[in-house]
Amino acid sequence: MQTYLSTAEIAEKWGITPRRVKILCAQNRIDGVMRVGKVWAIPADAKKPNDARKRKDNQ
Repeated sequence: MQTYLSTAEIAEKWGITPRRVKILCAQNRIDGVMRVGKVWAIPADAKKPNDARKRKDNQ
């Protein structure tokens, strides 16, 4: 059986804000995420996606 975590729990695990986790969920950037009512259910073993807001080069 799959274990799911809340946005707050994932945020603490990944070292980012709960708001950022909600944005990643809404953009479907986390594998296996699903909406249950008004909350997001995120698989406990989900990998943190790369931050697309940051450029790879230093320009």
